[in-house]
Amino acid sequence: MTKMVKIAPSILSADFARLGEEVRAVDAAGCDYIHVDVMDGHFVPNLTFGPPVIKCLRPVTKKPFDVHLMINPAQPYLQDYAEAGADIITVHVEADPHLDRSLQVIRSFGKKAGVSLNPGTPESAVEHVLDKVDLILVMSVNPGFGGQSFIPSQLKKIERLREMIGDRPIELEVDGGINAETAADVIAAGAKVLVAGNAVFGGGDYTDTIAALRPAAN
Repeated sequence: MTKMVKIAPSILSADFARLGEEVRAVDAAGCDYIHVDVMDGHFVPNLTFGPPVIKCLRPVTKKPFDVHLMINPAQPYLQDYAEAGADIITVHVEADPHLDRSLQVIRSFGKKAGVSLNPGTPESAVEHVLDKVDLILVMSVNPGFGGQSFIPSQLKKIERLREMIGDRPIELEVDGGINAETAADVIAAGAKVLVAGNAVFGGGDYTDTIAALRPAAN
């Protein structure tokens, strides 16, 4: 039996004035992860959350916090995010000249280590750290803003990464432009975790919107 695809709502698209309530709501609606997009206004053109916000949200849910660091540098802040309550910490290959070291540091805190690739970055950039990652995140939009359209060229990258991963226990995650239509395509290409922002928080009942992604994916 194929393992159920995981849904990770991105709170970047949530109502910031009701953030704790929003996290509780998607938890109750059946999500698997809470995806937290951390942006620094430098590596990407936006500012979002820091460790204090994650620490405040941690008591709200027991679901894993999937923290995506779109910051440069990331390494000096890894311990802060680990202590704030992150369960998965993902860094960008483009922003980290010492990627191998950062992944080791994340794991030393007892957290899962992830690495992310921008649309223009080839899958070969992570080939030599496959033994140190628990998750690979493919950006199917250019990071920095929610609500962008899926970039179809990333499907081939997802397929090639799935081949590279083989039978390793690495989750393959996709973020950007995910909806009921694109979900089916990325899962067919080999992804197992879907990050969805507007598709979940954009309107309607959260239970229904999350459930609508699963049939499309599975």
